[in-house]
Amino acid sequence: MTMALDPTHTALGTWSGGRFMHFGAPLDDDRLLALFRPDERIRTVLTADAYGAGEADTLLGRALAGADRDSYSLVGAVGHDFYEGEREGAKGYPRFTDPRLRGPGEYAAYLRMATERSLQRIGADRFDVLLLHNPDRTGYTHPAVWEGMAALRDAGLTRRIGIAPGPANGFTLDVIDCFERYGELIDWAMLILNPLEPWPGELALPAAAAHDVKVITRVLDYGGLFHDDLRPGLPMGERDHRAFRPQGWIERGTERLEQLRPIARRHGLTLLQLAAQWNLAHPAVHAVVPTLIQESWDGAKPVELQRDELATVPVDVVLSDEEVAEIRAIGDNTRSMALKGGVPDHEGEARPDRWSVDGELEEIAARWDIAPGDLQPA
Repeated sequence: MTMALDPTHTALGTWSGGRFMHFGAPLDDDRLLALFRPDERIRTVLTADAYGAGEADTLLGRALAGADRDSYSLVGAVGHDFYEGEREGAKGYPRFTDPRLRGPGEYAAYLRMATERSLQRIGADRFDVLLLHNPDRTGYTHPAVWEGMAALRDAGLTRRIGIAPGPANGFTLDVIDCFERYGELIDWAMLILNPLEPWPGELALPAAAAHDVKVITRVLDYGGLFHDDLRPGLPMGERDHRAFRPQGWIERGTERLEQLRPIARRHGLTLLQLAAQWNLAHPAVHAVVPTLIQESWDGAKPVELQRDELATVPVDVVLSDEEVAEIRAIGDNTRSMALKGGVPDHEGEARPDRWSVDGELEEIAARWDIAPGDLQPA
């Protein structure tokens, strides 16, 4: 009898290690395979077919070779069409719902093909969770998309389905809209959340809880700061993805880490473990997945040590409600940036990752006590 496994409270992502998403120094194959391989301490691994246009899937398959399939939870993501779409520079590959590629009548067939190809590269027969990766407005709202996702579950290609907004911060009203429309189908969502970025991720958590959607939180490490290794003035590579962050983010972040450090010491936690505990203190949050980053300077903390810290995050929350509130106040980033998705400060034609707040989204905001000003920069 198959003993399937839902995502556990800690997880690994194939975006770690610098090979497919450019953070820090890229690892060689041996270190990367060891990093990705789930074990009795971290039993969940996440991938997306778009990473390396399938190469992350293939490498993960090598890491999983010989492992008992029932000993780990496998989370995949599909949604960017690198089969027929052409890469558009830094924007990456278009979504499969791009009208230049296909119409609604072909959505289900694409999702089936992409899922089967991803599983084939990994060498697996099913996902435990399959996420719709970085959807556009069509992906959040169109019935044909979610009929296609549900069909994958019905076909046994995945046990559960969900949604993964991003990669940028935002999409708050859109993901709530998706919960309201398709909450009976959706089991999991993946959102950005950490003690230095409580906003806007926290705004979607009440709706997730109300629709019984379990949340995986990513960017737990806040660009590597919670690994307690990154300091102002240290070098980053030219292609490092953290270059998009606003100037001074490391300086401001390290100041706040010093305020958080006494709370971590009180509980015998590292800063990364404190961040994980804070995320898990939110009732809707069931899993955390940081980016494990091998920084490029001599003496930088090894990713293996970062992985060990993640592996020893307590399952039960040790923080008090007062400490959770204190941490949030220290890291409060409300209205600190322009968000993606349906936002009140977008003007003009809709773009694939940004559009105006229409009447439906306004009604959603009102239902969940989200004011327009809550979703735009100060």
